[in-house]
Amino acid sequence: MPKIPLVDVGAQYAPLKDELRSRFEAVLESSQFIRGPNVQAFEEEAAAYLGVKQAVGVANGTDALVLVLDAMGIGPGDEVICPAFTFYATAESIAQRGATPVFADIDATTLNLDADDVAGRITDRTRAIMPVHLFGRAAPLAELSELGQPLIEDAAQAFGGPGIAQTGIAATFSFYPTKNLFCLGDGGLVTANDEELAERVRTLAFHGSRDKATFDFVGYNSRLDELQAAFLRVFLEHLDEWTRGRREAAARYAELGLGDLVELPEDDPSHVYHLFVCRSPDRDRIREALTAAEISSATYYVTPLHLQPALRFLGYEPGSMPETEGAAQENFSIPLWPGISLEIQERVVETVRAAVGAPVS
Repeated sequence: MPKIPLVDVGAQYAPLKDELRSRFEAVLESSQFIRGPNVQAFEEEAAAYLGVKQAVGVANGTDALVLVLDAMGIGPGDEVICPAFTFYATAESIAQRGATPVFADIDATTLNLDADDVAGRITDRTRAIMPVHLFGRAAPLAELSELGQPLIEDAAQAFGGPGIAQTGIAATFSFYPTKNLFCLGDGGLVTANDEELAERVRTLAFHGSRDKATFDFVGYNSRLDELQAAFLRVFLEHLDEWTRGRREAAARYAELGLGDLVELPEDDPSHVYHLFVCRSPDRDRIREALTAAEISSATYYVTPLHLQPALRFLGYEPGSMPETEGAAQENFSIPLWPGISLEIQERVVETVRAAVGAPVS
């Protein structure tokens, strides 16, 4: 029996290979590989899809965060509040600007920022809050926006979610190949309704120059590749279909009784299920059983950001983020992608059932 992957990206783009080859050949024939028409077209199409005024293609999701922080003038002496339960790039981008990441705890159910905990960490040095739409579920943007600080939405895992990019001063996206909207390499995007902010991001991303002759800022070389933009335009047309497939697969896990065995991710209309992340105190035993059954699984942020070696200088101690640390000890993800078969999901659920000693259904 073949091993079941955590995500089957190849299955998603397999029906599109002819169109992808055609787009590749068109770019090849054009000889326009940098800042070509596909980049501009994708920026316009992504902005329309997300309902924002401006979208700027950049090299990757981490650059997107750094560019927004730079465009806002955030740097040494400033603080930005973010979750400790997220990928390292969130806090890394803040530290790269010389600002201080201030970690806040998460809500145990949603795994997103706890707005009440965030409120208690705001100081006169706070310049922004950086919520993460973790695993595809929207952070509590309404509650966070009431705290009176600009929101920079780290939406790397949530392209296509309802309301994403609508509240923050900017939103950032990653198109890493396992994301909901992905390219076949690296890519990223910044969106904003503030046209001046977007223009500054665009300028910073091209060495701080608007015309390649005059350099107004010390910038970066962070451009979305023309070929990747061509692929993204193909995939964007299928995103709604893929999102429906993800949500259907998530609902099917619940219908199969997985919620009787482990804690399932809380469903929400905003959830686009970038990953299907469960919780259980028996995580390690479950994962051992899945591995033995040739079923892939994964854990996330087992060492949360506030305890990472590179960030020890911030002074956080074990126990300082109880909900974050609890989630780090119990979370694990199981296979989910658009088009995953009922047979595979049944195999996953029965393996988990046997691992926790529950009666076979």
